[in-house]
Amino acid sequence: MFITMCVIAYNEENAIDRILGDIAAQDYNHNDMEVVLVDGASTDNTKKHLDNFKEKYKDDFRRVVVLDNPKRTLPSGWNVALREYKGDAIIKVDAHAEIPKDFVSKNVCVLESGEDICGGQRPVIIDEETPWKNTLLLAESSMFGSSIAPYRNNPGKTYVKSMFHAAYRRQVFDKVGFFNENLARTEDNEIHYRMREAGFKLCFDPDIISYQHIRSSLPKMLKQKYSNGLWIGKTAKICPQCLSLYHFVPFAFVSAIIMSVIGTGQKICMPLNRLAKKLTKLMWSAYGLLAAVMSAFSVMKAGKKKNMTNVALPFLFLLLHVSYGVGTLKGLLSKTDGERK
Repeated sequence: MFITMCVIAYNEENAIDRILGDIAAQDYNHNDMEVVLVDGASTDNTKKHLDNFKEKYKDDFRRVVVLDNPKRTLPSGWNVALREYKGDAIIKVDAHAEIPKDFVSKNVCVLESGEDICGGQRPVIIDEETPWKNTLLLAESSMFGSSIAPYRNNPGKTYVKSMFHAAYRRQVFDKVGFFNENLARTEDNEIHYRMREAGFKLCFDPDIISYQHIRSSLPKMLKQKYSNGLWIGKTAKICPQCLSLYHFVPFAFVSAIIMSVIGTGQKICMPLNRLAKKLTKLMWSAYGLLAAVMSAFSVMKAGKKKNMTNVALPFLFLLLHVSYGVGTLKGLLSKTDGERK
């Protein structure tokens, strides 16, 4: 099977060589691979790194192509690649990813078993280990701090609704078309919904594994969560069917906080005021207990890497949930247009 490996990059000069090196190290026959690299009008030296890879490996792979994505967003970048790639199947990986040398081989094995779309586990990792970054990793790795997506939690081999780093046979995009360029952060949810509606199944195989680097600081992580929530809110107005109920849990939590502040602050009706205060106490008690329990589970999973900064986990969970929920609220109230991921 002729395979296309695709990476979309924007201002990734400090990270891009890592995934490019992993692609070069793949044990799948390089004569049966092409590499399509798309630069989103980077303002740093990302394009130079992509060109250097092309020059170095142009005779190693069947083809190496560097393309430009003037619109800069991820969905527009994927569409640039989809108009160019020549493979029987395309595998797309993130610029912040790491993949083992058998990543392509394992995807091809699943595709050749009869599947049209496949993917696997995608645990998160950190660039360098410090006590605080290990705590951020625990927060991001937790089902409570992130999501219940199967690529994060490994339900075993099964069919799922969405994937992260995935492989697609050519016939899939031939049938469903391109990514929706109005969605700058939820393009996968929307196109995977269209794929399922077109009759394709998304096969999750836990033997396939890739890794994603988390944001290196709390402010960057909170910014990412806010943007994720923002695009959930915007996508709800475009394709609500492609989202799941769990996407809106942080929004419901933030809404409850807002309503509790309003309810406990009003003085017109004292019975309602007392009821609001009781419900507020109940909400925060339940949340605090759940955050404490999930923090304890995360610390137990950390093993030898647990440290004193782990006591911040309940507060990190709160910040992540509020950032995501506020983003969703803003997205529901704002217009939907493309922006850089």
